[in-house]
Amino acid sequence: MKAYVFPGQGAQFPGMGLDLYENYDLAQQRFEEANDILGFPITDVMFEGTPEDLKQTKVTQPAIFLHSVIMSEVMGDTFKPDMVAGHSLGEFSALVANKTLGFEDGLKLVAKRAMAMQRACEAQESTMAAVLGLDDGVVEKICEETEGIVVPANYNCPGQLVISGELKAVNAACEKMKEAGARRALLLPVGGAFHSPLMEPAAAELAEAIEGVSFEVPICPVYQNVPTTAILDPEAIKANMIAQLTAPVKWTQSVKNMLKDGARTFIEVGPGKVLQGLVRKIDQTAEFDVALPEE
Repeated sequence: MKAYVFPGQGAQFPGMGLDLYENYDLAQQRFEEANDILGFPITDVMFEGTPEDLKQTKVTQPAIFLHSVIMSEVMGDTFKPDMVAGHSLGEFSALVANKTLGFEDGLKLVAKRAMAMQRACEAQESTMAAVLGLDDGVVEKICEETEGIVVPANYNCPGQLVISGELKAVNAACEKMKEAGARRALLLPVGGAFHSPLMEPAAAELAEAIEGVSFEVPICPVYQNVPTTAILDPEAIKANMIAQLTAPVKWTQSVKNMLKDGARTFIEVGPGKVLQGLVRKIDQTAEFDVALPEE
């Protein structure tokens, strides 16, 4: 069985999507549509912008979404998913690819999500940190015992967990992680505390936007970050998308459930190969294939 996986924030790179634009008429059409929907030429930033340009919140999330969704569309008849999953933002790409959401609705929701998250970040000094080399249970316990808001945010693979919360609390937790034997505990260059209670205002904004959008029954199950199991019900998918902003991304658990349910080949659709590396660390027996042949 084939599992298609879609990357999240951090996968962007200068020039992303240009090869699709130059080689596929459908891609060119979709990128031009996106410029109109967003109200600014995102293609200029994607194709010609610097790494700093691509870090702008209004650019990063829509850019990764567009790269992933357009890649899945130009795959044509070769795109035959038995299941899909996305890492955080990538869940929106997965839901367009498996026909739960339309292209325009998906892009508009991603743009609203990005700006709502930015506003939540600006409301309070907060951050995220990567913790390497500790068991999940140890990280969870340290977060619970640290004063202030600090929580597990991304369960990326065994021995790699991201924490999120108030700046002071995250710094304090990092020191405790090192004392507990973490190989590394370092702050990440992000705008704020994604996947933590500090995203509650953004979740409320996203909930309002999502309620106005039609979610269809997908062509295959999506393994969402919150429940980590196969979901087909549109209303459950909606609820999980809203919960995702304040809940942790349980990528390790999602991949294990996909494997348990029969996934054998993983295909990463979008910029980079981050998820391929994480899947390999979760299960070394997993096999991989490319989304599109190299030009």
